Amino acid sequence: MKTVSSLEKSTAERPAVPAWHYVLFATLVVLGTGWDLFSKSAVFNSLGYPGRISEWTRTFLNGWVEFRFLTSFNEGALWGMGQGFSGLFALLSILAAAGILTWLILFRGASSLWLSITLGLVMAGTLGNLYDRLGWHGHVVEGKPMYAVRDFLAFTFGEYHYPIFNFADVFLVTGAIMLGLYSFMLEPPAATGKRQQSGESNG
Repeated sequence: MKTVSSLEKSTAERPAVPAWHYVLFATLVVLGTGWDLFSKSAVFNSLGYPGRISEWTRTFLNGWVEFRFLTSFNEGALWGMGQGFSGLFALLSILAAAGILTWLILFRGASSLWLSITLGLVMAGTLGNLYDRLGWHGHVVEGKPMYAVRDFLAFTFGEYHYPIFNFADVFLVTGAIMLGLYSFMLEPPAATGKRQQSGESNG
């Protein structure tokens, strides 16, 4: 009787990946990245370079929350952290994109619908900001090309001015939250093994 190698067994036990999960992932990446780049271009072309505030505003909760557009260049990461390291963050973005594709394809992350959506959002946010960090938006300030992310969504909560951000940041934060929830949904391997052993003993 032939014995199945551990490698063959693990391969056989891998869940099948529905093709439409890949399609969903790609759709989220294309639409998310496209919307992020379009919105940045529309606002920056309309208002101009950093520091321009829109006349259009919206208030909520009796004026406690105020939302408007404010163009700003961010040479750091999310919420303005790590200013001046745009090149480093561009490299990290490239590595992150490679890691996402590896997880999705080689490690079959796409077998999970939740994870396919999560990685699609993270990839969209990563590519949207990477585009800016490489300076492909073409903005020049004082004769120098800007290798920085374009931010324009500005919220004020009472007297507190929340860090300006963009839709790529929204996708990244949403994806990070979903990834955190996904980690809680995973069953620890030890628990899975105990349940399988219990089932075998009962059988």
